[in-house]
Amino acid sequence: EEIARGGMGVVYRARQMSLNRIVALKLILGGQLASEEDVRRFHAEAAAAANLDHPGIVAIHEVGEQQGQHFFSMAFIEGESLAARVARGPLAPREAAEIVRAVAEAVQYAHERGVIHRDLKPANILLDAAGHPRITDFGLARRVTGDSNLTASGQVVGTPSYMPPDQAAGKRHEIRPVSDVYALGAVMYTLLTGRPPFQSTRPLETIHRVLEQEPVAPRRWNAQVPKDLETICFKAMEKDPVKRYRTAADL
Repeated sequence: EEIARGGMGVVYRARQMSLNRIVALKLILGGQLASEEDVRRFHAEAAAAANLDHPGIVAIHEVGEQQGQHFFSMAFIEGESLAARVARGPLAPREAAEIVRAVAEAVQYAHERGVIHRDLKPANILLDAAGHPRITDFGLARRVTGDSNLTASGQVVGTPSYMPPDQAAGKRHEIRPVSDVYALGAVMYTLLTGRPPFQSTRPLETIHRVLEQEPVAPRRWNAQVPKDLETICFKAMEKDPVKRYRTAADL
């Protein structure tokens, strides 16, 4: 059955016959009609995640092609996305902090291996049956040591509500590990308040707010948020990358 659909691929719950196990099978959207760039980006996602062996990152099992249809299989996570969880309302502050801490540890692991995610958001974080977060969807990931030039200079990639100003401005050369730190702060903001720090019905308006405005204080939306968590959230989301936490580990 289909379990998820994104900008580049569709994910199915499937059975791997050879090992008789349930997996998540991601197919590239467009199938045999996908462009060469789509195929390269699809394989770049698989390659970025396949080299990351961490309990907080969804594992890649196999990458291949079947009758012109490119695919890769991943561990199937029995649970829901963080987006589905927060859609029911804000999380308790301690629960939100513990989830972000666990995600930040996985992000730090990826950074230490030269991979920046670039699209961290609640929809790309899955909660397993035990409630532990697992990062998925490395479709926009890039290596710290050099990109594969899959994105044209000046093109904005990512999800506007969670991307840092440096990414929203299309400054590819400024996207560094601290860009993911900003996104982690935006995820924490969402978990604490039940809404992203910036949002609009129009993506360009959201990007303008990311670049020009400060987010409303989380405690304005949820009085239960401790002042310390609000401070941590704001430091992670500083518009000037130099003022953010230096690493995900610091956060």
